[in-house]
Amino acid sequence: MKPILDVDIGGLKLKNPVMVGSGTFGYGDEFKEYVEINRLGAIVTKTITKHRREGTRPPRIYETTGGMLNAIGLQNNGVDDFVQNKLKHYKNLKTKLIVSVGGETNSEYVDVIEQLSSYSEISAFELNISCPNIEYKDKIIACDENLTHQLVREVRRVTVLPLIVKLSPNVSDITLIAKAAQEGGADAISLVNTFLGMAINVKTKRPVLGNITGGLSGPAIKPLALRMVWQVHNRISLPIIGMGGIMNARDALEFIIAGASAVAVGTANFINPETTLEVLNGIEDYLIKHRIKDISELIGSLNVG
Repeated sequence: MKPILDVDIGGLKLKNPVMVGSGTFGYGDEFKEYVEINRLGAIVTKTITKHRREGTRPPRIYETTGGMLNAIGLQNNGVDDFVQNKLKHYKNLKTKLIVSVGGETNSEYVDVIEQLSSYSEISAFELNISCPNIEYKDKIIACDENLTHQLVREVRRVTVLPLIVKLSPNVSDITLIAKAAQEGGADAISLVNTFLGMAINVKTKRPVLGNITGGLSGPAIKPLALRMVWQVHNRISLPIIGMGGIMNARDALEFIIAGASAVAVGTANFINPETTLEVLNGIEDYLIKHRIKDISELIGSLNVG
């Protein structure tokens, strides 16, 4: 008898807990020749903004020891282009579609989500609050609990769809930000976005990335992300989507045991597009081997006694 893999992420019901990280899977359509997308619990789009964004100047990606630095700058063609040219690709999608949304001001987040909330193809939103916000003099919303609470509360007013808030790890206490998101009306939390880093070309004595700094992802950050998932799980009541260096089923299982109700595969998609399905199969095999009937029994089962 196969184990039950269904999970509930703040009202978003998934047939299994495996999804992809925003920005690592394009809009999903790009991977359809390599991955049986409908087997996944959900796909998450790259971040959509109100207006077209050109992104940061190149170079934008640099491989590091155990990871990757990127500074894409949320390049996208804006929400109108997404509606006109991308949404049609999801008509026959048999898994859940989560749209990642970004913005430079609170009103931009609100406008995008209000515009997209009426489309039946969309099952939930993920708020990417790790980009600079000019409304607050280029502050990072995810690094301030008050700003996080305010934005989530404003967005909550314009949509009834599940609202997932993706947090930045570049803070002194991630639990405070997570609690602020919960109190603002979030339905779930995504942990974690990339860690701020940089690389230098010693020959030219110049930064490797055109943006100077970038976000570090990949297996190098997994222990840090795992610790944050465990901390947040013990402080708030919302479901958590764990991510950060998941390369195989064992990595994913660690996040689930630490308290994640679902997991997102990110950087691994660039190395092996089939990683998500390998993770899904591995989770199912683990449950069968250990005679666990329902994955809910595994979530947050870490024994620290």
